[in-house]
Amino acid sequence: MSIIDKTATVPAPRDGDDYNGPLLEVRDLHVEFHTRDGVAKAVNGVNYSVNAGETLAVLGESGSGKSVTAQAIMGILDMPPGKIPQGEIFFRGEDMLKMSYEERRRIRGRKIAMIFQDALSSLNPVLTVGYQLGEMFRVHHGLSKKEAKLKAVELMDKVKIPAAAARVDDYPHQFSGGMRQRIMIAMALALEPDLIIADEPTTALDVTVQAQVMDLLAELQQEYNMGLILITHDLGVVADVADKIAVMYAGRIVETAPVHELYKRPAHPYTRGLLDSIPRLDQKGQELYAIKGLPPNLLRVPTGCAFNPRCPKADDICRTEIPALAPVAEQDGTELPGRGSACHFWKETIHG
Repeated sequence: MSIIDKTATVPAPRDGDDYNGPLLEVRDLHVEFHTRDGVAKAVNGVNYSVNAGETLAVLGESGSGKSVTAQAIMGILDMPPGKIPQGEIFFRGEDMLKMSYEERRRIRGRKIAMIFQDALSSLNPVLTVGYQLGEMFRVHHGLSKKEAKLKAVELMDKVKIPAAAARVDDYPHQFSGGMRQRIMIAMALALEPDLIIADEPTTALDVTVQAQVMDLLAELQQEYNMGLILITHDLGVVADVADKIAVMYAGRIVETAPVHELYKRPAHPYTRGLLDSIPRLDQKGQELYAIKGLPPNLLRVPTGCAFNPRCPKADDICRTEIPALAPVAEQDGTELPGRGSACHFWKETIHG
């Protein structure tokens, strides 16, 4: 199936040149899935924001709510079974959850684009990559097939696909995994959006290709001054490209921090566990650390802090009270800018 809605040509939304706030702001977002077994609370009160030219990395294990939050932002949740019982998603100061379907369509693709994690299944196997890239321009700008094909070649050049003019008529299976991911990046860039959401853009790629894809994203972001939300479970991927990080667990944000501060001094046991599980060159021959247990079943999330069954610092309060995302401070009480932790024992974690 094509990922482009071809039912109509959609006019561009207001640019909002006089708007000076965050490009995107998510406030107290909740997402539920109603199943035969009960209600799965996939997202529970998520808050974050992204400015133009800024990169936010959203980290966490599978099932933490990273991708569901992104789908809610894009307006591509399956509803039902999905439902957004409360929350606000502001793009350039306008709440998208209060917009009509047509108003959301004007933003999706043109102003907010998404790079999906599985490039092979996201591309139509029976259509050439040139046709699929050109579709953006035919639908949104009314270009002819010939003009759209030329634009497709330009995009392929932009994302550094060799011999773009010769390969524009190739099919997805004729490209390597890294090249297919570049095509997905080209699709996202086609209409020069203000914000790109990249959902696990380096999944299943080898380390060298991962670095190339991340460098390409950073280069294009700087060129277009785009906001970027990078969704990943791999802390190693984001170290050199992110400005700030939000760590998610069981549908909640459990820690926020500027990227280098988080690596130096994590303030949540879950974040520390993720960092400790990264292979290091100075620990050859040692057993790789792993966080004990598994992420919770969202139909039966533990009481209190959802991480308490796996946490080495868990105490009675952790099993009864859900910790709020609170500001993190130095030992003298000076608050650390941009830092927050949802842990009853964040002081022991960051200063221990």
